Amino acid sequence: MSSRTMSTEIYLDGNATTAVLPAAIDAALHAMAQGFGNPSSSHGAGLKAKALMDDARACAHRLLGVGDGRLVFNSGATEGIQTAVLSALCAIRDRRAAGQRVGSLLVYGATEHKAVPEALAHWNRLLGLDLLLYALPVDASGRHDLDALRALAPEAALVCTMAANNETGVISDLDGIGAALAHSSALWMVDCVQGLGKLALNLQTTRIDYAPFSGHKLFAPKGIGMLYVRAEAPFTPLIMGGGQESGLRSGTENMAGIAALGAVLHALEEGKTFRSHAELDGFRERLAASLRRALPGIVFNAAFEHTLPTTLNFSVPGLAARELLDVFDAAAVRVSSGSACSAAKAAPSYVLQAMGLPDWRSSSAIRMSFGATIDSASIDEACARIERCGAALRSAGLLPDAKVPPAADGVVQLSYAGRHSWLVFDAASRAAAVIDAQPELQARIDALLHSGGYALRASLRTAAADTADTAAPVRLGARLLLPCRVADATIYLLGRADAAQTTLAPAAVRHAFTGQAALAPLAGLLGGDSLVCPASETQSAFCTSLRAEARAGQTAADDVNLDAAGLAAFLQSNPNVLLVDVREAYEHAASAGGPGGRAALNIPLSRLAQQIEAWQHNPSQPLVFFCRSGNRSAKAVHCLRRLGHTQCWHLAGGMAMSAAAPVLALAA
Repeated sequence: MSSRTMSTEIYLDGNATTAVLPAAIDAALHAMAQGFGNPSSSHGAGLKAKALMDDARACAHRLLGVGDGRLVFNSGATEGIQTAVLSALCAIRDRRAAGQRVGSLLVYGATEHKAVPEALAHWNRLLGLDLLLYALPVDASGRHDLDALRALAPEAALVCTMAANNETGVISDLDGIGAALAHSSALWMVDCVQGLGKLALNLQTTRIDYAPFSGHKLFAPKGIGMLYVRAEAPFTPLIMGGGQESGLRSGTENMAGIAALGAVLHALEEGKTFRSHAELDGFRERLAASLRRALPGIVFNAAFEHTLPTTLNFSVPGLAARELLDVFDAAAVRVSSGSACSAAKAAPSYVLQAMGLPDWRSSSAIRMSFGATIDSASIDEACARIERCGAALRSAGLLPDAKVPPAADGVVQLSYAGRHSWLVFDAASRAAAVIDAQPELQARIDALLHSGGYALRASLRTAAADTADTAAPVRLGARLLLPCRVADATIYLLGRADAAQTTLAPAAVRHAFTGQAALAPLAGLLGGDSLVCPASETQSAFCTSLRAEARAGQTAADDVNLDAAGLAAFLQSNPNVLLVDVREAYEHAASAGGPGGRAALNIPLSRLAQQIEAWQHNPSQPLVFFCRSGNRSAKAVHCLRRLGHTQCWHLAGGMAMSAAAPVLALAA
C-alpha cells in the first residue's frame, strides 16, 4: 500500500454529490458571519448581501452564456425541474384554452433522471391536461434516437432531455436535438445538472427554454441551485410569497448557499482550480486499466468517446452489484450502483435497460465518478485499491481466473426478499446439497459450487407436498441429510451418521431446515440446541432452536450496541475478547482488519450457522461482531443472544461509523 493508509476514504461517487470546495466553505462562512443581511432590505447590510448575490449571478451569466435569459436561484435541480415543467404545462394549458394548436405528447428521454417523468406525471395530472407521456428511446450508446424525435416533434408539447447522464456519463447531442426540434412548437427543458463545469454551455445560442442546475454536484453545498429560463419562454412561479428573485421564486434567499456557489463559479471561471478535460480523460484511462487487470471480463457500459471523462460505468460477469459494492467499500473506496437516488432499491438500472443491454449488465452495474480537483497521487491510490479488491475476489474464488480455494465443510445461508436458501457443503467428498434454492440466487449458488469445486448432490424444497414420499436420504461424506414429513410439510435433518445409518437421533441433529412457522411439532425430532434453519425471514432472521424459542421473552434484553468509543473502552477492559468480522471473505480480504486496524476472525454471516455450535460450547467467550454498516452484525449478535450466548455485542453503525476517517474527495 502507499503512504495513504487504508483508513483514508477514497470517494468515487461524485455524480451523486461532492465535497464542498474550501473556497466555497469560506464564502458561506463569510456570508453567515458578515454578509448575513437580507438582500431585500435597503440598508447597508442588505445592500452588501444583494451585491454578493448579484456578483454570483453575473458570474453564472458569463459562464453559461445566459444572454437575455433569466437565472433564478433556488434549492436545487428537483425544484428547478418542477418549476420548468409547471411553467411549460401552464403555458400549454393556456394555449389550448385560447384555441391554439398544441401537441399531445410530453416527451422525455428514456434515460432521464426519474425526477423528470415523475414531475411530468404529477403536474399533468394536477392540471388535468391528459397529455400522453412518451419515453424517447436511446441507442446502444445511450444517445437519443434523433430519427424518432424528428417523427415525434410535430406532436410534442414539451420535450425533456439531459446534457449528460448521471449513471453512464453519456453526453447528449444537444445540437442534434435542437435541430430535430427546429420546426416544432414544443418547449424544451434540458437537465444540465451533470453538465455544470464539465461541458461548455452557451445557452443563449440554443433554443433551450429551461435548464436546471444543482450546486452540490460541483463542490457547492446541498440546497442551492439555479434555473435558466430563456427570455421568451413562459414562466409560472412554483413558490409565491414575498416576491423575491424578481417575483420568480419567493422566499428569503439562501445567502450562504449562493455565496458558496458563487465561489465555485468564480473558481471555474478563473481556470486554476479544476483539471482540464485531457487530464481527466487520462485519469479515467488509468482507472479503467486497473479495473481491467483486477476484474477479468469487465465490460464498460458506455463508450468513453461519448461520455464525461469523470464517469465509468461497468459490469463484471458472474458478480452481482452488491458483491462489488461491498468489496470496494471494505477497501474504503466509495462507489455506487446506478443513481444514488435509487441505489437502495434492488432493481436493474432502467438507464442500461433503455440502452438495450443484457439483464446481467443492467442488474450488476457499478458507477465510478470522480471530480475535477483530483490529483495524480489520488488516482494512484485508487488504482492500488481496485487491484487489491480484485485480489480479494480472486482469493474467494469469485473470478474466472481464480484458483479453487481449499474446500470446507459448512452450512451457508443466502437470502433474497425475505426468503432463505440453505447450502450444505462437504469438504471430503466435494459434494453439496441445496435447500429451497431461489431463482434470484441461482447465479450465486452456481458460483459457490463452481468456486469450491463441489458437485451438487441434491436440490431440495421444504414446500413440496410429496417430497418426503419420494426423496431419499442424501449422504454428504460423514453427514446425513434426512427428509421428514411433519404436519403436512417437509423438513430436512442434518447430522453426523455412519454409512449404515438411515435415521438420526434427536441429539445427533445439528441443523434442521424447515419451511413451517410452528416449531412445536419438531420437538420429538430435534435436540433442544439443534439449530433450526428457516426458509423465511418471518420465521427467523437467521436461525434459532427449540430451547431458544421456549425461553424467548422471559429475560430482559441487554444493550448489545457498542459505539466506536465504547468499543475502544470495552477492548481495553476485556483483552480476551474475540473480534468477529461477519462480512464475506472477499470483504475481509480487501479491508485492513477490524476497527482501528485490529486483527479479527472472519466468520461471514452466511456461514454463522456452522460456527454457532462451537460458541455454544464456550459461552463465557466474549464476542464482538462487526460489519460494514452494522446490519449483519446486529443479526449475528441477536441470534447468539437468543440462543443463550450472553457474552456478545456488536459495533453499531459498523466500520462506516467506527472512525472519523479523512476523505480523499475525488468528487465530480
